[in-house]
Amino acid sequence: MFRKKPKPSPSGDVMELKGFLTLEAIKNGDRFTKLSAPVFGLGSLLRGQPVRFALLLLIEIAYIVYMAVYGVQSLINFGTLGTVTQTEVFNETLGIFEYIAGDNSMLFLLHGVVTIMVTVLFLYFMSVSVKCAYVAQLAAEKNRRQTTFKEDLNSLANENLHKLLMSWPLVGIIMFTIIPLIFMILIAFTNYDRSHQVPGNLFTWVGLTNFANMLSFSTGGFGRTFFPILGWTIIWAICATFSNYIFGMILAIMINREGTRIKAFWRFMFVLSIALPAFVSLLTMRTIFNNNGPFNLLLQTVGIIGLNETINWWSDPLLAKIMIIVVNIWIGVPYTMLTTTGILQNIPAEMYEACQIDGAGPVTQFFKITLPYMIFVMTPYLITAFVGNINNFNVIYLLTGGGPASLDYYYAGKTDLLVTWLYNLTIQQKDYNIGSVIGIFVFILTASISLVAYRNSKAYKSEEEFQK
Repeated sequence: MFRKKPKPSPSGDVMELKGFLTLEAIKNGDRFTKLSAPVFGLGSLLRGQPVRFALLLLIEIAYIVYMAVYGVQSLINFGTLGTVTQTEVFNETLGIFEYIAGDNSMLFLLHGVVTIMVTVLFLYFMSVSVKCAYVAQLAAEKNRRQTTFKEDLNSLANENLHKLLMSWPLVGIIMFTIIPLIFMILIAFTNYDRSHQVPGNLFTWVGLTNFANMLSFSTGGFGRTFFPILGWTIIWAICATFSNYIFGMILAIMINREGTRIKAFWRFMFVLSIALPAFVSLLTMRTIFNNNGPFNLLLQTVGIIGLNETINWWSDPLLAKIMIIVVNIWIGVPYTMLTTTGILQNIPAEMYEACQIDGAGPVTQFFKITLPYMIFVMTPYLITAFVGNINNFNVIYLLTGGGPASLDYYYAGKTDLLVTWLYNLTIQQKDYNIGSVIGIFVFILTASISLVAYRNSKAYKSEEEFQK
């Protein structure tokens, strides 16, 4: 967003421009300032800042050379994603078949994304060039001394220290987060699947076809798989989040109450389960509840089921979903108990004393003070936990692997979440385009729920103080 500031008075200090290419510089800059857009650093050079001019011009030359050598062709290839496929020819001299390499659609897509990011960076430095020229122009109009290159370097250790320290992490984010993220999003608009694997085959742009197929119930569509899995994903996230929260809070209240003795011992016993890695606990639970596992053997021993009978805990879809939620409670409650314990100990005692004077009992105190205060403080945590459970890969994959399998679904099981279905499609089936579409839907779902829930919570509306 452009920020337009009022034109400074002749007697005022040189204004500090903020943002990228500002409207102020375009509107009120002289011809040298405006020419600093096509010729980087020109305004700085004409106003006694040759080093700044040299650095900016070097950046512009580097971009022009890059575009001439690689960039233009990369953008052309980005539009087609390749036209020449790999071919097999017979070498009569050697008597063998040889492969002649064709275009690589994946590299064309990646190089195109990199070129676009380089162009965005070039436009940023164009705005920097105009901004520097305009600041120098304003300083010249007021007969102020222009800053030297040495002073600019010294500023990086003082008022501009944040720019120096944040620049390298920003470069890392662009290279290892933003570019791969854009690359994966763009795959959703291609037909990059098991039938179009590089380098043997090419994949092309298909527009919104994959999104239409994902929402379609017709033959060839994925709606019959997507919507049931989406429904179970939301149900799972709600149950997993609030079951851990409620049981963890109840456990913390029971331990924290005045009548409970040896509180440290009880906390230690419940926290002890955290000592084991979660995947070990999950695999142990999966073994315990197998058809021939210890739990079925125990039920046979006490006579609840026959000696030759077993309960298929992981084979029945409904029972498997219930077991997943129950096991997740065992894994997650200790973490919630620790968090809520700290919050309970910080609730002002005056609130409870006032309620007791008014004749309120323990139940009223819980619903009028404890629960509202806990929700007020832990709303961001609950949102984070909800989003984390939507993407909770470990619990589903290690307990059921997404099973039991179903012929009604497209390479998915009855307990698969969107994230585990995405894993099956990409790692096992090589349907990268459909996996990318699912990833986009997951992002839209989690971002929308998080923003709406947080902006409508008391933690956001009344963040300065707690209101009963």
